[in-house]
Order: sequence, then structure tokens, then C-alpha cells
Amino acid sequence: MNQVLRTLLLPGLVSVITSTPVTAADDVPREELNYVGILATALEHRGVGTVTEEEVWSSAATLVVGGHITDLFHAELRAGGGYKDATVEGLALSVDYFASWYLGMHYPLTDYANVYGQFGFSYISGEAELANPDAAENRQFSYLEGDYPDSSFSVSWLAGMDVEILSNTYLVLEGGRLFKDTGSDVNTFQFSGGLRYEF
Repeated sequence: MNQVLRTLLLPGLVSVITSTPVTAADDVPREELNYVGILATALEHRGVGTVTEEEVWSSAATLVVGGHITDLFHAELRAGGGYKDATVEGLALSVDYFASWYLGMHYPLTDYANVYGQFGFSYISGEAELANPDAAENRQFSYLEGDYPDSSFSVSWLAGMDVEILSNTYLVLEGGRLFKDTGSDVNTFQFSGGLRYEF
């Protein structure tokens, strides 16, 4: 009986051992990978108005291009454009476009999920338009009219999480500050979701 089992099981065992899946050691190291991503971004403008300090929202799309410097550190460039203005009373805040540079660190939670944080600088171009500047309710917004933000360059930061949903394709969720306008004290935060592909 033992001889029969050995004869039947040995070829099967050999085929299982020789056909084991590729191990993590055979994977391409992350530091050799670059990535591209596309994100839908919601921009929250806080502190709009000298009296009511409104919080208003606008929308943008963001393109991300980056690379892994090491297994834990990455650098990236971002370019974004607004497609929906933030409005309150007679004021429309538009972020026409922005460009950012970040240096970040990511940490694996599991084989398929990472958390990350990154710090960098952004250039932002936009405009604030006040429909009826003489109206009493709009006077608190008059200081914003014209170029928005007043200071085009700002420090930016992000924190986020990515989850691998397909091979080398990640679902990304993140939030952080895009800019703080030193002229008006408006603080604008970015909240994004989308996909990133590593290659």
C-alpha cells in the first residue's frame, strides 16, 4: 500500500514543488518603478470672507507622474486644472491650474496596501470674481477680487493610502493642504481619489 501511495503521490508532489508561484524576491524592487496617476480632486477653500469666513468647494482633475527613489521614498510632479468654481454669495473662486512637486515616504501596511505622507511646493493660478461688489453682503469678499491666490507659491503637504486592486494598479485616497494664501489668509485643502499605475 505504501509503495502504491508513493508511486501515485510522488509525481504530484514533484509537480507542485516545481510549479510554485513566483516569490516576492523575484518581483521587481519598488525602487526601480515609476508611476502615473489620474485623480479627481475636491478643493476646500476655508476662511473666505472677513465676516462669515465661509467654507466653499471647487473641483479639479490632477495628473501625477513620479518615481520611487528607494523602497520607502518617492518623488513626484503633479499638474491640475479646475473645472468647477467655488461660489458663495456673488463671489466665484476659480483655480485655473496648479503644479506641485513633492518628496514623500510610504510605508507598507500589507502586501497590497500602503500609507504615505509627502511634503512639497505648489504654484497656483486662479481668479476671484465678485459679481456685485457694491452690495452690502458682498463687501466682505472685496479683498479677494482679482488674482487668486494673492501669493502664487505655497508649501503643500499630503497624507494618503493606496490599495492594489490589480497588478501594479492602485486605488488612491488622500488629503492635505494645496496652499495657504498669505495675502487673504484663505487656506485651501485638497481631497483626491483615483488610480495610479506603476511600471
